[in-house]
Amino acid sequence: MEVTELPISDAWLFTPRKHADPRGTFLEWFRTDALESVTGHRLELAQANASVSRAGTLRGVHYAQVPPSQAKYVTCVSGRILDCVVDIRIGSPTFGAHAAVVLDDVDRRGLYLSEGLGHAFMALTDGAAITYLCSTPYTPAREYGINPLDPDLDLPWPPGLTPLLSDKDIAAPSLHQAAAAGILPSYADCRAFYDSLRPLGSGAIRS
Repeated sequence: MEVTELPISDAWLFTPRKHADPRGTFLEWFRTDALESVTGHRLELAQANASVSRAGTLRGVHYAQVPPSQAKYVTCVSGRILDCVVDIRIGSPTFGAHAAVVLDDVDRRGLYLSEGLGHAFMALTDGAAITYLCSTPYTPAREYGINPLDPDLDLPWPPGLTPLLSDKDIAAPSLHQAAAAGILPSYADCRAFYDSLRPLGSGAIRS
């Protein structure tokens, strides 16, 4: 499995090795050892989610309070999505920046984003189905959102699709409004939390 660090620190893309024959394809879409090699800790699986979306559906930008927030490992099992990781950590060198990747049922890549990062995606095909492995259960009182159409974020949603948002995401604040309201995680708190997840003596290298 090939691992690529994204321009936003603490997020990685995992490209599996596929084995194809006349019967079809086999691949390992998640490996805990590959993830642990870059994060320095195991993903404690607390919840697994799935969503199926029509083309143009836009979900996010979602995040949760740190600690414990919620780390996610996302893969697209059917169709195609554009997935965006947004650095919403106050004090981060890349605060306000994003990394966009295509996840689909061809390359079958997985995306891991650490706690405190924002997550959003747009379905590029009808019936786009994704699965999430999550480090903590969904806890509504700790969940927040930022409007994915915030012009200051300038997320690269394809112009040929009309964004379909939930009422909750439409009403979400901009990044600057969320910062002014004091509801964004801090980079220092996130780094301290990541370190707390690592066993003593772990030698994993983090950005």
